[in-house]
Amino acid sequence: MNGNTFELPATATLADAVALLPLKPPFAAAINLQFIPNTAYHHTPLHDADQIDLIAPVTGG
Repeated sequence: MNGNTFELPATATLADAVALLPLKPPFAAAINLQFIPNTAYHHTPLHDADQIDLIAPVTGG
C-alpha cells in the first residue's frame, strides 16, 4: 500500500487496508490502478499481490 507491504487476513477488504494508515478524508483509493468509490471500500475484497494506492488531493496552483 503506497509502496509498503502489509499482511492482511484472507477476508480483508479495502476498508481494512485503509484503516491501517492514519489518513483523514478526503482521499481516493485505487486497487491495481483502478479507482474504487469510497462507498465500496467495505465491499471490495483484496487479493494476494493487490497494489493499493491512497491518494490525497493537492491544492494550490
